Amino acid sequence: MQVVEIPIEQVIPYENNPRINDDAVQETANSIKAFGWQQPIVVDKDNAIIVGHTRLKAAKKLNLKKVPVVIADTLSEQQVKAYRLADNKTGELADWDMELLGIELDDIVDFDMSDFGFDDVEEGANEDLEDLSDKDLTAYQLILDFENEEELQIAYEELSKGGYQCKISTF
Repeated sequence: MQVVEIPIEQVIPYENNPRINDDAVQETANSIKAFGWQQPIVVDKDNAIIVGHTRLKAAKKLNLKKVPVVIADTLSEQQVKAYRLADNKTGELADWDMELLGIELDDIVDFDMSDFGFDDVEEGANEDLEDLSDKDLTAYQLILDFENEEELQIAYEELSKGGYQCKISTF
């Protein structure tokens, strides 16, 4: 695999890209700015993107003139289409181990991880309430913000019905 730098205007977004990635562009730009290019854009023999549409948008946001690419010129047209979809889909199939993620995030002090989409460790740990019933938890803190006391009471009753012990604190 050979990485080469080419002018950004020579990289062609794939016109039928089924990924909607605009919400990830800022965080990707932040990552490129903080860590440099650690993963090139993958293009076909005509410089059409196979993998890396978000990185291209981030590079444009950063006003970069050149971007690193890998030219996957040994792939057939079918392989290009399959790889384009497979690369995105496999990322969706992975989950976070929230306990290990919390440990990793706690160890990072030199970076504001919200720049990369990690808004808050507590927030990330708050899974859907239905998922909690499958867990063996001795204590779990869920921070919720309510408009009024009536909404708070409804949430308290629903959680209590589900067998959860609730403690209400006000800030």
